Amino acid sequence: MANRLLKRVRDYAQVMADGIATQSVAVDALNKLEVDHIGLDEIDHKVLHTIIDKFNGGPVGLDTIAASISEEADTIMDVYEPYLLQLGFLERTPRGRLATPLAYQHLGLPYNKGKPPQPTLW
Repeated sequence: MANRLLKRVRDYAQVMADGIATQSVAVDALNKLEVDHIGLDEIDHKVLHTIIDKFNGGPVGLDTIAASISEEADTIMDVYEPYLLQLGFLERTPRGRLATPLAYQHLGLPYNKGKPPQPTLW
């Protein structure tokens, strides 16, 4: 993943900064690529939001996540999941993938796992 981002920053620097990749050029490139401050891109965010928003934080199977975001399961497992596991944003269990409290915190979402939902009037 880091090599892929480095190549994209290099390409951006060649076009926009006469081939010189300074820190500000790298930051501009990563912002245009929508990479956040810890290196998560759009697909990483889609994976986490899918688990949290559509499946109440999990557990949810890899094939279900893949179908929900229109991405290959192997791509998620090989490209995106390792970094999310390394950051502690995902847990892999026999029942499926779970979003951790750290994932909720990073996305700015409340972590309500284990609390019963409030009853509604209707």
